[in-house]
Amino acid sequence: MSWTRALLAALAVCVLLLVGAAGCGSGDAGERKNQKNGESMSPVGELLDDTDAEGRHLREVDGEDAPEVGVEVQPDADEGWDVRLTIRNFRFSPPGAKAEAVPGRGLAQLFVDGRSVARLRTSAYRLPAGLVPRGTHQVTARLYADDGTVWAVDGEPVESTADVTASQSGPTTSTSAPAGR
Repeated sequence: MSWTRALLAALAVCVLLLVGAAGCGSGDAGERKNQKNGESMSPVGELLDDTDAEGRHLREVDGEDAPEVGVEVQPDADEGWDVRLTIRNFRFSPPGAKAEAVPGRGLAQLFVDGRSVARLRTSAYRLPAGLVPRGTHQVTARLYADDGTVWAVDGEPVESTADVTASQSGPTTSTSAPAGR
């Protein structure tokens, strides 16, 4: 008779495990509902409907603990530009990090005149001269969470912009224009 008791006990444990596992799902794929108005809230900040120019949703965080970025751009010896980011309340995630928002973690996207030129996982980058031709340009660093959302405070992306004036053009490129013009 002891084998029947053991079998029944094992079946009871299996049923409890299955029922318990079924009740653990949230149905919101890692999001929770705002108690005030039923809107969807992310576990990290509030996911806004607003997007940046690239179409990435903004992730609103409290200004007190929000990540911050500063950008400094200096000419280098090879006619390129040294970009240095200063960050606060932020850590760069390693390549291959899980695609989820973690407070104060992620990567920086570097833009020249609104055009994306690099994804950064460190605070230093060498910007080739060809990306900054003669004239005045804006170099912007914007912070992103690992899930691709943009860190934001008061509805604005966490970013910093430096104006850069290149007095000489970068490397020349060939064109198909006819000679003599």
